[in-house]
Amino acid sequence: MAKYPSNGTYDDVNLILRLYEMRREERMRKARGWFVANFHVQTMDDLAKVAPVGSEDNASMRMVVSYWEMVASFVTSGVLNEEMFFQSGREMLLVYGRVKPILAQMREANKDPFAFKNMETVSESFIEFLNKRAPGSYEAFAERVNKR
Repeated sequence: MAKYPSNGTYDDVNLILRLYEMRREERMRKARGWFVANFHVQTMDDLAKVAPVGSEDNASMRMVVSYWEMVASFVTSGVLNEEMFFQSGREMLLVYGRVKPILAQMREANKDPFAFKNMETVSESFIEFLNKRAPGSYEAFAERVNKR
């Protein structure tokens, strides 16, 4: 009997490697660095202060969040194996945790109930996956990455 599941494919591996390369692109690295250091919002007013519309910071926020929404869409559409993604995609949980407090407000403001739905769906499944393997591990992760 196999020790590890074999439901991932070489295509999954290649896509994960390509997604990693995209995260290493200079502008994306800068955006990710800004997001991790600065994006701690609870309301749309907080968002307007941290990343005003038209600002470089707003562009960074949109770049990071839309990147992870795109990645999550690969998982929800079945293009990328979910469990294989969970092995290396924990950064998405950081982004989701930071955006989650304003998701409903963002959806309402943009009149789009599906905004960032892929990231939300995959992140919630990811949280279940982590806590099934190691109960409390997501909560410990979230506490660590959401400290100011």
